[in-house]
Amino acid sequence: MSAFSNTISVLLIVIICAFISVGYKIREDKTKCPKVKALRNFDLNQMLGFWYVVQYYATSEEELIYKCMRAVFSMPTEGMEVEMNVTYSFIDDPDNDLLCGNITWRIPDPSQPAHWLHEEDTYEGVYNTFILDSDNKDWSLLLHCAEKPKSPRYLTSLIMSRNTTLPAGVISYLRDKLPRYDITLEYMFPMQQIECGDPTRNLHYAVPLAKHSKHSSRKHPFRHRGRRSKSNKRKEM
Repeated sequence: MSAFSNTISVLLIVIICAFISVGYKIREDKTKCPKVKALRNFDLNQMLGFWYVVQYYATSEEELIYKCMRAVFSMPTEGMEVEMNVTYSFIDDPDNDLLCGNITWRIPDPSQPAHWLHEEDTYEGVYNTFILDSDNKDWSLLLHCAEKPKSPRYLTSLIMSRNTTLPAGVISYLRDKLPRYDITLEYMFPMQQIECGDPTRNLHYAVPLAKHSKHSSRKHPFRHRGRRSKSNKRKEM
């Protein structure tokens, strides 16, 4: 058999194997959170304290509606629990009100402190939160996934920094980790951190929302909701 014939035979085998691989590929269940590999050498104590959100993604958003998002992490008890208090404003709010929300997770496996879990009976679902990467000092990458029976999963991702900005190389490095978790980078938006109010003053609690609050119909940044497009927004106005 000639060398040319051998080459053709090898190419045919490769093509056939490729078709078999595609045919047997298991479709991802997008009602479940993506599988996340445990982060090594993660120091939970270094995660505590004040963070600026420098980039933000949510399944429901095709344009950024928030600014000045900041988070404070703490461990309020001696048990394996983590609490986050978040403040933010709406970009189009002329009063520049600061809203505040919070969530508390438990750490289901002490050997994996970068995975946190929150469950609500009224929600009938669970919130899984993963620290995808962190330098245990200046920056971290968080993936938040809400699961609810018979509903698509809801993903949120935060690139966080101890300062209002991060070097472009660090942001690019962290963004490159997200597509494998079904994050569309087109909708991973920079977060404005200028002209922000003092997070210790003029707070309006977003959860639960007051019935007569001007923000009562506005979306909370971690609430499960279908994607809101620019065209849909115009129809609502």
